[in-house]
Amino acid sequence: MTLPTLDWSRIRTVFLDMDGTLLDLHFDNHFWLEHLPRRYAQEHGIGVVEAKSQLYPRFKEVEGTLAWYCLDHWSRELGLDIVALKHEVAHLIDVHGHVPEFLDALRRAGKRVVLLTNAHGASVSLKLDYTGIEGYFDRVISSHTLGLAKEEPGFWARLNAVEPYVPAATLMVDDNLSVLAAARDYGVGYLLAIREPDSRGAPKDTADYPAVNAFDEVIPAINASIHRG
Repeated sequence: MTLPTLDWSRIRTVFLDMDGTLLDLHFDNHFWLEHLPRRYAQEHGIGVVEAKSQLYPRFKEVEGTLAWYCLDHWSRELGLDIVALKHEVAHLIDVHGHVPEFLDALRRAGKRVVLLTNAHGASVSLKLDYTGIEGYFDRVISSHTLGLAKEEPGFWARLNAVEPYVPAATLMVDDNLSVLAAARDYGVGYLLAIREPDSRGAPKDTADYPAVNAFDEVIPAINASIHRG
């Protein structure tokens, strides 16, 4: 397997997605596709299959917009406390392999490390509390504070207004190819996809984007750049 070619000597800012990138997407997939339909079925006195047939199309309607990621939206729409339901299966929250070492290498290399996520603030807090990785970041930004999802037109310019960065000297790491496409359209110079966002799912087709299975594939290059510096 050919490792991604990233010029770490030129990269100043690293934007990192959370779910599916740093954290195992199994938690989110299980929550939205299994746990929430089961609890919705219990609330409405229907079968789980029927609950899924009602919920899945509603999810699809807003996919890729801020509403899809908004826990307040779904609490209102479904009449359920989504944050409380997430706590019920929070034991499934986990980091991908080698994430702490990767984040530590970025910090030692002098990069500005920003967690950039579409996740709602309540979800971000829950996951950072469970994983203990918050201290690795210079800043944590939820797209909800900007009013646009990362894959929506205008997001990257709006981000630059509150978190100034040089696109050509920036790396975006994300499992969502639509986000990577939006970043590329804005001129972000370095892009990296994730082949296995869900540890229990099949590897993902990352199209023409450079990708890794796990972060130990890029740590040696980061460390080498530190020594060269």
